[in-house]
Amino acid sequence: MKKPRHLSKDERALWNKVAETATPIQTDPFAAPQTPAKKPTNPKSPMAPLPSFSVGSKSNPSRPNDTLPGIADRLRAAPVNMDSKSFGRMKRGKLSPDARIDLHGMTVAQAHRELTEYLLDSHAVGKRLVLVITGKGKIKDDVGPIPARLGVLRHQVPQWLALAPLRTIVLQVTPAHIRHGGDGAYYVYLRRGR
Repeated sequence: MKKPRHLSKDERALWNKVAETATPIQTDPFAAPQTPAKKPTNPKSPMAPLPSFSVGSKSNPSRPNDTLPGIADRLRAAPVNMDSKSFGRMKRGKLSPDARIDLHGMTVAQAHRELTEYLLDSHAVGKRLVLVITGKGKIKDDVGPIPARLGVLRHQVPQWLALAPLRTIVLQVTPAHIRHGGDGAYYVYLRRGR
């Protein structure tokens, strides 16, 4: 065991100067504060008066919408990474898928594994357009007080496609045309094989 090191005269003097400027920490959480708290000066503080409001009035239209758009809206707003003519034909349902995988009835873990293997195999054999069927989701009897989005797989699949190892082979993802399943399916356009 090491012997404790004692402070020299200079170190002790420096320590005493620092200790004089320090304020002690309040150790008793129930004790009254030593200095009175300042009143808030922020106009939006809890003490500021609330704006007038009447039942049935509209909210402030200048406030931005703070809810996250749906997955289909986010995919439609994503930039086009493929040939625009082929993309237009794909969105209109004019391109027929080279392969399809149906994830109905699978758990999230099973669906993730199956989708990853299927897309990697499809890319390896040169397939370009894969239809991934997720379903629209079941309406639950008891959703509880917190609203939940419908269709777990429908929301998970685009996230999985944006992660490794699939993001290296996926060129474009978009909701399928109504003839191929609409909002319950996705077109996944794969990059060319190497």
